[in-house]
Amino acid sequence: MSEENKAVVRRAIEQVWNQGNFAVVDELIASDYIGHSSMPSGETHERDGYKQFYSILRQGFPDIQFSVEEQIAEGDKVVTRWIARVTHTGEFQGISPTGKCGTITGITVERVANSKIVECWTNADDLGLMRLLGVLPMPEKVAR
Repeated sequence: MSEENKAVVRRAIEQVWNQGNFAVVDELIASDYIGHSSMPSGETHERDGYKQFYSILRQGFPDIQFSVEEQIAEGDKVVTRWIARVTHTGEFQGISPTGKCGTITGITVERVANSKIVECWTNADDLGLMRLLGVLPMPEKVAR
């Protein structure tokens, strides 16, 4: 079952997140989906919440591409360590486009039931993202 669950998660990453194919959301995301995120948006509920979260992210970073660096599954849980490559060409959380390119890293734990993602916990490098966008300064190097 773990390998089948990994395939569901990889399909969501590739088809929805990387290709922007909303047509498969109903196939891959449960109607009672709950998403927990480190982003300020917090929780998302149901398929519509999933689609809205994706749309907000894609609006700010239309070229976003996720790469799976590592994936582990046990029982109904799939853990994915990922890197997203982005260019900030649209408004994101009130931040005007900067044109800056970079990467965001994160780890997502997804619970899969009946071949659908029903719950998700994501911790991303939000601090790194804010630094990339110029909202927060890069730390100064400490002299030794």
